[in-house]
Amino acid sequence: MVTPAARREAVAHLRLAYQVSERRACSALGADRTSIRYRSTRLDDATIRARLRELAAIRRRFGYRRLHILLRREGIIMNHKKLRRLYREERLQVRRRGGRKRALGTRAPMTLPQGPNQRWSLDFLSDAFVDGRRFRILTIVDDFTRECLALVPDTSLPGLRVARELDALIALRGRPAMCVSDNGTELTGMAILRWSQETRVEWHYIAPGKPQQNAFIESFNGRLRDELLNETLFSSLDHVREVLAIWMDDYNTIRPHSALGNLPPAIFAKLSVPGMQRDGALRYVEGSAPRPVAPPPSQQGSNVRILRPVFSRVRSAWPNDTKA
Repeated sequence: MVTPAARREAVAHLRLAYQVSERRACSALGADRTSIRYRSTRLDDATIRARLRELAAIRRRFGYRRLHILLRREGIIMNHKKLRRLYREERLQVRRRGGRKRALGTRAPMTLPQGPNQRWSLDFLSDAFVDGRRFRILTIVDDFTRECLALVPDTSLPGLRVARELDALIALRGRPAMCVSDNGTELTGMAILRWSQETRVEWHYIAPGKPQQNAFIESFNGRLRDELLNETLFSSLDHVREVLAIWMDDYNTIRPHSALGNLPPAIFAKLSVPGMQRDGALRYVEGSAPRPVAPPPSQQGSNVRILRPVFSRVRSAWPNDTKA
């Protein structure tokens, strides 16, 4: 309790809570009765405070000195020390800007992709060698086919390196319509902003603290960490690259994906056609999505006829298929 106002509140609380006199409350707190009984005779500054708040809202980066000049121009004459007190009481202090300017990108809601190369997701993973040194992994996933497009391990992965890896990937697969990422420094720097403008690829940043908005890559990172990183001791960067290449090939061509009807992503990518719509769970044979209890009568016959050709396409595209 330093300020007189705080002492007055404390004395009032003691008198109300313990039903003691003002003299006894002041004695217990060591407060002077004269200061407790004092009532301010200052004029009401409500009009000045309101105008000060309006100017501070318009000139957000102006401090109290510049606001004092603007008020004087309007005919409000006031000592600068009093203005500073009002400025502080209204909590209008200008906050310091932290860090540098970053790329803002797009923050509009996203729609589900309807074909390959419509949306790629990017993220980073971190792990360590057996000697304790850290390394990072750049992961890139196609949100429609769920294919792992790239796993790039290195001890340093700045924005320029990410742009080079994306250029190499575009040379192999073509240009995506959109890239999605979080707000990491590597992906919000000027290198990625320049790359996005030059390649005309839209870049979407998820809301800070909302990793569920980038659910496809987060789910993939969980599988990668659980099935490989937590099970392997890495001795060198070459070892990491070799193991990641083997795991990525297995993930894309052999490992069943429950969201794709238990098909590997590479097989699903071969079977996907431009006209396919993904309005919910995938309707492939052996899929994990629950089937309806009874199909509509008008479509029952056509649904039965469609199952056989789709199943034959799945069987023909499966690698190393041997008949029993």
